[in-house]
Amino acid sequence: MTWLTPQRVERGWTSRDAGDPTADGGCRYVLAMLADPDQLLPRPVLCVLGAGLDFDAVGRVAAETGAAAGFTLDEEYSERAHDPRMSYAFEASLAGASFTDADWAAVEAHDSVAYVLSRPLRAFTMPPQMLRPTLLEVSRATLAVSAALLRSGATAVKNESNGVAHGRDRWLSLADEAAAATTDAELAGVLYRATVKRPIRAGQSSYSCGMHLLGAPDVELLTTDGGVEERVTLLDTLALYLLTDERAAEMADGEGFRLTADSPRWLLEHRPDDRHETDDLFHNPLGYWRLTPA
Repeated sequence: MTWLTPQRVERGWTSRDAGDPTADGGCRYVLAMLADPDQLLPRPVLCVLGAGLDFDAVGRVAAETGAAAGFTLDEEYSERAHDPRMSYAFEASLAGASFTDADWAAVEAHDSVAYVLSRPLRAFTMPPQMLRPTLLEVSRATLAVSAALLRSGATAVKNESNGVAHGRDRWLSLADEAAAATTDAELAGVLYRATVKRPIRAGQSSYSCGMHLLGAPDVELLTTDGGVEERVTLLDTLALYLLTDERAAEMADGEGFRLTADSPRWLLEHRPDDRHETDDLFHNPLGYWRLTPA
């Protein structure tokens, strides 16, 4: 048994030990799946609210700030009208974690809804090793576009591709952190906090949504034991391992995971994302890693 510190993934018996040449780790399976010429990479779609928004200005700011990711205004779905569903939509997108009274008032007072999105990308247009770096840069551009729009007259922003909304100050802070990041690990940490929604509860499951926008599988914890903080710690530690450690590409079903050497052991299992239809913006073509008690 070999420890991979500091993330505490340990090697256990897998079908590879029995000489099965077709058995492989989840990440290599994922790269093969993304090599499908018809596979579109996940793309961010931003819902932008404001009062008297100038859609030409919105499109210009998005295109200039998000040029590297090809951000454009979706003229078909953008509307100059109040949408009464927005208060509920923002509340369901965890806005309460960082929204101020002024943020909620801005949502209530909006009379314009604009949508901006990055250009579509297909997996076959780049080598597999560039998929994650490309999506990380698109996510950094998404933060920059969100902040630029808020500084240019927009009053609230929600990411439709992961169901996450932040308050104005939180968006601006995250964008500044991402712009200042000097290492891949630092950038991944900022983008994870900005992009990934967790924990989402469904029965015995606590899971994440949004890792597809960072080029990695989502994570799930299958248990009803422990408190929310403990579950979030487990989800976060595994997710950041997937994003920052190249050894995550060697993970395979049946291997073990621990937070510390003396903490409980969990078993890893890679599964396809069957929670969302393939055309759902939340769908993760990379699937997810499930943790179950050993």
